[in-house]
Amino acid sequence: MSGVRMLLVAACALVDADRRVLLAQRPEGKQLAGLWEFPGGKVEPGERPEACLIRELREELGIETWESCLAPLTFASHAYDDFHLLMPLYVCRRFEGIPRGLEGQALKWVRPRDMRDYPMPPADLPLIAPLIDLL
Repeated sequence: MSGVRMLLVAACALVDADRRVLLAQRPEGKQLAGLWEFPGGKVEPGERPEACLIRELREELGIETWESCLAPLTFASHAYDDFHLLMPLYVCRRFEGIPRGLEGQALKWVRPRDMRDYPMPPADLPLIAPLIDLL
């Protein structure tokens, strides 16, 4: 077995009252710049995915949510060239504040059925179908 590095990233499908999901565009200078993705980030050592999402949503979007508002939906498992990504996707319908791109990222509320119109990282693509079924 090869020593492939495993990366755990938590992602959130933030849902508004119109059943649209928030996508963030990766800013210039970042890996996969220009692609649209679900907000979230790397789970730090000793951190639970839910705590990671609460922290990342605060840092990236300026909103607050709570663990009781994060419902696990599905996950992605994707082999990139130099690491393997494991990414649980949580759905969040309750949060305080208005999402803003605090790290220079563009934001867009998108209906799940229209998400394939937005270029996304390969790991995010399998997450669209469960959202279409849910919403």
